[in-house]
Amino acid sequence: MIALEDIARYIDPIALMIVIGGTFFVTVFRSPLRDIGAALRALAMIGRADPAADASAARVCVSRIRELAELRSLSCVDRVETAQRFLLRAARTLSDARNPADFSRWAESEIEARRQRHQAGISVWRGIAEAAPAMGMIGTIIGLIQMFSRMDDPAQLGPAMAIAMLTTLYGVLLSSGIAAPIAGRLEGLSEAELAWQESACRQLELIAREELDRAPPPAPVARPRLRTVP
Repeated sequence: MIALEDIARYIDPIALMIVIGGTFFVTVFRSPLRDIGAALRALAMIGRADPAADASAARVCVSRIRELAELRSLSCVDRVETAQRFLLRAARTLSDARNPADFSRWAESEIEARRQRHQAGISVWRGIAEAAPAMGMIGTIIGLIQMFSRMDDPAQLGPAMAIAMLTTLYGVLLSSGIAAPIAGRLEGLSEAELAWQESACRQLELIAREELDRAPPPAPVARPRLRTVP
């Protein structure tokens, strides 16, 4: 019972509303809704993401693509089976590529688009980490103003001081204890994911160069000879 009473001392609805509500409104005004949605969806990646396993599976998939290209042809590599959607799209693009430059352009565009999507979600969490301490400071100032305006009533000093202190605590916890670690974790996962995807695309581009460069040139089309009329 004493423990519950001690915990209850650190919970103040007004302080929570100032920090969490203020941070929410700052985030909404600062970031587009699609970026906020990406930031929330990215939370699911933290628990299930395994960059090392993804990189290992990507190496296996690239080896299978090389075998298909050597045994059959480059146009058959889209038949490779893998659970990674990125590599499935890469294999389809590779099978349809007319030359290595086509695949290289697709790879650069795709990876850059993925990098921008990752950074959009990460920037939202970085913004929360920046806004939360500011909201905590605003709450502290509000609490101090209330405290100084009620100096003639000692009974009112405690709640005002609680708001001043708890808003600072909530701001630090939301920033350094939640938002910043999430942003750091997502950034690390993004770098690891993009690293194996870039490596896989480089290997696939080498396969395209080997297969397309050694392919025989198309046979010239025989043109009908015009018969001259005497």
